[in-house]
Amino acid sequence: MTIKDWIFVLAISGLGMMTANFIGFDVAFTESLPGVLVLLLIALCAAGLSYLIPLKLPTVAYCSILGLLCACPLSPVAQFVIESAEKINFTAPLTMVGAFAGMSISNQLKMFFKQGWKLIIITILVMTGTFFGSLAIAQVVLQLTHAI
Repeated sequence: MTIKDWIFVLAISGLGMMTANFIGFDVAFTESLPGVLVLLLIALCAAGLSYLIPLKLPTVAYCSILGLLCACPLSPVAQFVIESAEKINFTAPLTMVGAFAGMSISNQLKMFFKQGWKLIIITILVMTGTFFGSLAIAQVVLQLTHAI
């Protein structure tokens, strides 16, 4: 993907994030705009870094590292980043992440089904195990912190 493509994708993502935030959580466009711009700038910088740095890390890794650096207490912009991002309900962007994931694997479904029925059973077991493992960890942590 070129930088021009990234900018287009990020612009559409930002608009979608703000719309989902507005419709689902009654957060005004003007209220969520700074947070969306911060997140999109971090994502754009991450895309640029993944293009420039010769390591074969996914763009998500660069995005996570940049986000952590921007929000860490040593960063001069940490307060602004945190206050801006607080206006965004992060379940709104997750809908788009799921859509992107679905689009990225949709062209590989034929190959997936060629692997046979055993792979489908393994996939279901792995997803179920991951869900119940996460459930068990959350239960233990919530009980240890006396949240429940």
